[in-house]
Amino acid sequence: MTLAQVAFFASVAVLAYTYAGYPLLLAVWAKLAPRPVRREAFEPDVAIVVVVHNGAAFIGRKIASCLGQDYPPGRLRVLVVSDGSEDSTCAVVDSIEDARVSLLAFPQRRGKAACVNDALAACRERFVVMTDVRQPLDPLAVRRLLENLADENVGAVSGKLMHERQGMSDFGEGLDAYWRYEQFMRRTESRIHSMVGVLGALYALRRQCFREIPPQTILDDVLIPMRVVLQGRRVVFENEALVYDEALSDASRERTRKVRTLAGNFQLLTSYPALLVPWRNPIALQLISHKLMRLIGPLALAVALVTNIVLIDGGFFFVATLAIQIAGYGLALLGALWPRAGRLRLVRLTMAFVSLNWFVVLGFVEFASNRDTHLWKNPSPSADDTRSST
Repeated sequence: MTLAQVAFFASVAVLAYTYAGYPLLLAVWAKLAPRPVRREAFEPDVAIVVVVHNGAAFIGRKIASCLGQDYPPGRLRVLVVSDGSEDSTCAVVDSIEDARVSLLAFPQRRGKAACVNDALAACRERFVVMTDVRQPLDPLAVRRLLENLADENVGAVSGKLMHERQGMSDFGEGLDAYWRYEQFMRRTESRIHSMVGVLGALYALRRQCFREIPPQTILDDVLIPMRVVLQGRRVVFENEALVYDEALSDASRERTRKVRTLAGNFQLLTSYPALLVPWRNPIALQLISHKLMRLIGPLALAVALVTNIVLIDGGFFFVATLAIQIAGYGLALLGALWPRAGRLRLVRLTMAFVSLNWFVVLGFVEFASNRDTHLWKNPSPSADDTRSST
């Protein structure tokens, strides 16, 4: 076998495992060796923490959804942490006449990680719920999250994001399909041990499991739960703890969010290589398969295409595989140049796949060149988007 053939089949194997083999492995693993959570009614004191930068347009609705939880009012409070907000965020919070709502305002913008450290230090409750400003909570969200924390083996619980369907663009439909695929993997990882990261828009944490994170951290919603796992506790997914987000319609905003998230993945894996060591991290396989392999994806795609071109004279098989690759990129290009083509499901999915792998490249550039990536970039005034992960 030639070097080109080895490189071609190795790259195809990487892609096949990343996007199909690993989800299949998870499904079989969860079927054969599930680890159920001992859920039960649980109503401890809890603080809902909302870290926000310039969120005046959303903070009133957000606080209302927090106070509207189906939970004993005397056991719940809301702490809003303003990260150098320059709009009327603080004024809106101060105008709310409810003793359960408090404000921790910082004049200088430092980034979410620094604010999370200060917020958790200011809390005295044993349990906290972390949530972002833009997405309102389902009335049962907090209750459903905390039911999992009745199990002493559980240190953190992730909620589930639901996008509005009305107004979703064709590109958004493709990304939404990817998001459903992503939530399937998170849910399945949770069944066998722990998911890799949590939903930044909504998760609950056993406060004793929190360890201060570096202020430059981009993905606090991955580093915090990974440290929970290193302490011997689980990080699980709660399918009924819902948070709602607007329809995926703005391609530029989704690009900004994904590039930032992927830059955070590069930061995490280069800053904490011990997380990839199986005898240090009980979910090292999941981290490698879910995070690291996706970062390798664009390189594998490039190698597969280049070596396939080199091997084109090797027979019908290589002609067919090259035709498949060209067709895939052609469909993505068609969708980008002719928006109406995006109405076709295959075009939408192909566009999403190619776009997400291109975002990995942009995420690496962002990580390598921008020291301020940990600071939120609001694509529109007062819109905080810090959803985690992939």
